[in-house]
Parts: sequence; C-alpha cells; structure tokens
Amino acid sequence: MSGSHNFDEALISGYLDGELTQGEAQRVRVHLEGCADCRATADDLERLQEAPVTSDFEGPEDTQWDEAPRTELSGVVRSLGWLIGGVWLVMTVGYALWQVATDSENLVETVIVFGFWLAAGLVLLSVLIDRLKTRRNDPYRRIQK
Repeated sequence: MSGSHNFDEALISGYLDGELTQGEAQRVRVHLEGCADCRATADDLERLQEAPVTSDFEGPEDTQWDEAPRTELSGVVRSLGWLIGGVWLVMTVGYALWQVATDSENLVETVIVFGFWLAAGLVLLSVLIDRLKTRRNDPYRRIQK
C-alpha cells in the first residue's frame, strides 16, 4: 500500500467482504473517507472481487463429458465385455460355492481366468475404439500439463 501511514490492507478487504465487526467497519469507513490512497486500494480490491464473476469462461459442451460409447461398434464391444464380465462373476461365485460343497478339483479355473481377461479386454477395447474415433476431432488433444 502506498502512502505515509501504515493502514492494514486486510482490514480493507475484510470491510469489502462484510467480515468486520461494527466498530472495525466504522473505523475503516472513516479512514477511507479521508485517505485517497486507501480508497484507491479499496477500489482495486473491489474490481478484483468482481473480476471472476464478470469473466466469461467457455466450458466444453456436454457431449465432451459424455462417457457413453461414441460408435455403434464400441457400444457392442463394451456391452459384450460387460456381459462376459457378468457371466464370469456368476460363474466364479457358483464355482466357489460348488468347490466349497464338493471340495473337488476341475479345469474350471482356466475358464474363470480366461473369462475375466476376455471381459476386461473387451471393455478396454471399447474405450480404445472411442478414443481413436474422436482423436482427430478432440479440441483438447494439444493441451499439456
């Protein structure tokens, strides 16, 4: 703050935000009436407070946030992946219950592991298809951290 006195800028900010007690607010108000430097600081702080409210920000369209499959093929692949994943889950639970009940060994473990990896792979493939499809049109592809 410029000037020959040492008035606290935090008090001016608190005054503008309405966070001061009645006595503090009155003290700041009286000071601002008689001090051009502090009045200019208060005006600057007010403009800074209003800036975020008046700034325009153009966000991405709602379609940019959509997580649904973008193509029919990726939708089919994703659905197939979820279907196989669901079947795998049911089979795994069923097998675990059967294993507990009979305590016998079988080659079903291979089917369970294969089903899991097939389902996970198909779900990831559907996401890859979507990413490749929108790669050329993605307005955010050149933005870096």
